[in-house]
Parts: sequence; structure tokens; C-alpha cells
Amino acid sequence: MSVPGHPLDRMFNPKTVAIIGDKGPNYMWLRNNQPFKDQGGNLYSVQIDEKEIPGIEELGIENFTALTDIPEPVDYAVVAVPRHVSPYVMKDLIEAEVGGAAFFTSGFAETGEELGVSLQAQLTEMARGANFNVVGPNCMGLYLPRVGVRFNPDVPVADDGRVGFVSQSGTHSIMFSLVMGANGMHLSRCASFGNAIVLDISDYLEYLTEDPETDVIAMYVEGVKDGPRFVKALREATARKPVVVWKGGQTDAGARATMSHTGSLASPHAVWQGIMRQCGAIATNSLDETVDAMKVLLHAKPSSGKRMALMAMTGGQSVSITDAFVGERFEVGRLSEQSYEELSSFFNIIGGSYQNPLDMAGTVQGKREVLERILGILNADESVDALVMEQSAMFGARQWKDHPERVEDLVDTLAGHIERSAKPFLMVMHPAHEEAFVAEVRLKFAERGIPVFASFERAAAAAARALPRGTRS
Repeated sequence: MSVPGHPLDRMFNPKTVAIIGDKGPNYMWLRNNQPFKDQGGNLYSVQIDEKEIPGIEELGIENFTALTDIPEPVDYAVVAVPRHVSPYVMKDLIEAEVGGAAFFTSGFAETGEELGVSLQAQLTEMARGANFNVVGPNCMGLYLPRVGVRFNPDVPVADDGRVGFVSQSGTHSIMFSLVMGANGMHLSRCASFGNAIVLDISDYLEYLTEDPETDVIAMYVEGVKDGPRFVKALREATARKPVVVWKGGQTDAGARATMSHTGSLASPHAVWQGIMRQCGAIATNSLDETVDAMKVLLHAKPSSGKRMALMAMTGGQSVSITDAFVGERFEVGRLSEQSYEELSSFFNIIGGSYQNPLDMAGTVQGKREVLERILGILNADESVDALVMEQSAMFGARQWKDHPERVEDLVDTLAGHIERSAKPFLMVMHPAHEEAFVAEVRLKFAERGIPVFASFERAAAAAARALPRGTRS
């Protein structure tokens, strides 16, 4: 699916991709984009160095010594050449009427040196004069999971992504893509745009707002060049989709770092926070906070209610989970008398409690039907707006290894509850001594649409930020 008529649509939905200047021994960009070729896309190399051509052809990729020799229109190009060659490549891109190009090449205005600033100004003048779409320079470019266009060999190829991500940082683009995949969530489209000499954050935001394959938008922003346009685009986006904005450069030292990274001037923290509130965006401060917000937005049903039913597995954890959610201004109050009456009929109060929060390890103990009953009671309670449950990996890991069917039972139970319930459900599974195995277990839950968090505090913070904008129906 695409946004017909939009000036960025060709490069976001490419049929033909050219990699300009890739070199061995790894041929990083050609290998990254092999899935695009495997899925039927036309992938070409442009390389004039005769020593490199045999290695390119060994990959089964046709090489041309001139971009203009490629016998069909190129929708998207990746430019990986020395910076002094960039103006010559720009001339060819414009002449060939390429849909858009990402300049991986760096060493421009972000260096602060005269030559870098001058070269960037030259590229900018050429591109703007021809109305040519430039991503970057000094960036990783586009990641299009559905068609196999990638900026890293480890990011997944997937056709079910719902999150569009825009980032001034290439590393953050890769990290976000990888961590999202590790948590069972995928991207629809991603753009790392670096110095933004032509296309700026507002261009990508406007496209993703229109994109039918993007349900949620996330951004990493260091600075904004055209403030009024950005505010307008952000307001229009949040009116249609949840938008999460991770801001870099919020301290004085961080703001100085943005100048040497992408040449951007960061806004004062208080001003930025005010803009986020006025525009209805969800503000985050880190990768973890941004990914956690995605879990709520993608997998939780929306609710503006503050009344939480909390389920923990020990007395100490019931205290901690309460502190975490009350600390984020949620309410942990009494359940209805009917709920207490029903819970008292079967709850094990020796070492447990059916107050809110519930201390229920001694009652549940792997009994699927008991957990289903508790969830049903809390779901029916009109004094409860949302449910949060701890699942202890510290106690459960050994049992899950010995009896993997217990994990499947728990996943089925919780996934079934979420489907039947109109109330949001969140799950917390802390890190444990066998973390590699526990990460696999977390992924099983995430792949079934169960939002899983690594701590009470992270779950509470994500709920406070994003629960009213949940997209699950």
C-alpha cells in the first residue's frame, strides 16, 4: 500500500534500488538489501572501481559503471562514496530522475570544518534546485521491512509492522528496529535522516500520517529546523494516530552534542515539553521508554481510567507494584464487595491476600482455571479500569524449562482474557538468573499481543504515558 501522489511515495515503495559505491570485502549495502532482490525487487550496483566489480557480480547483482546506464527508473538509491565525490553522484541522481537517495556518506557540516560545510552547501543547492529528495547526508537511510530494503543485516524482514519510526540518529534507528523485533513488534517504515539538507523531520511525519500501513508513529529528534511547520505536522498527526517523540539533547551538554552529531540546535527542555503537551504527543526520554510506550499503544486496549487491579506473586512484590503505580498517579483502591465475596470463596489467604493488590502465588500455582477465574472477577468489577499482573520468572524459569507446556497454557490463558475483555491488561516479568531463557519466554507472550514489561516502574510509566491512546480494539 502507498500514498499515491505523495512526493516521497516512490522511495518508500521502491521497485528498483541502486547501491552506489559499495565496496568489499563485505559489500555491506548490497548484502543488506539482498532480501529486496529475493522478494522480486530489482537491485543494481553502481561502481566504477574495476577491482570491486567481480565481488559484486559474485553476489549475483548486476553492476553498472554509470547510474544513468541502468535501463529502468530507479526509485531509491543508497550513496556510499567519499564526500568529495558526492556532488558528481548528485548530478547523476538528478539526471536519472531517481525517486530519492540516502547519503550514507558523512563528513559534511556536522564536522564544523570549512570543506565539510562547503560540500554540504553545494549538495543542498543542487538538490533543492532540482526538487530532488535527499535523505541525509550522514545517515543510514531507509528501512522498509515489507519489501526487504534494509540498513543493517540483523533488522527483520516482516510484513506485519505497524510502527513508523523517524530518527536523526542512525544508531538509534538500528537499535529501535532490533529491540522492537526482540519484543515481537515490527516497523512499517523507518527513516534515518541525519543532517537533513532537503527532507526534514516534518516531511517524514507528514508521509507517515497519511500512510495506511502505519498505525503508530515514533520519532527520535535532536533539533527541528522549521518549528512552525513541525508543530503543525505534529498536531495533524496526533489527531489521527498516536505519536511518540523521544527527545535527544535535553541537557546543556546533550544539546552541545547534537551540534557535533547532526549539526542541529536543540530546543530548551521546558519549551519542548510544552510543545509536546500542546500537540498531544507522547514524550519519552530513552529507547526503553519509547519501546515500552509501543507495547501499550500496540497491544493494550485504550483507557483513560486510573483505577488499577494489581496482581503480584509475593507480599513484597505486592508492595512494590503498588508503589510503582501510585507513583504514576494511578489509584489502587478497594474492589467491589461482590469481587471480595467471590475471591474469598477459594482464595488461599495463608501467605496470600485477595485485597488490592492481590498476593496470589499460593492460590494460582500454575492452575489455569483459577487464574482465569481471578481475571474474570476483576474484569467484571466496575471499580477496576485496568489489570496488571506480575509473573515471576525467578520462581517460574525452572518449571517452565521442565514443563514448557505450562508456558503455552499461561500464554493461551492471558491471550484469551485480553481478547474477551474490554479493559487493558499489562504483564510484568522481571529479569531473572536465566535471562536468555526468560527473554525467549517474554517473546512468546509478546508475539501473542500480551504487553510484557521488565519492571513495575517501567510498566507504570508506560501506562501513564500511553494507555489512553492504545490502538487495540
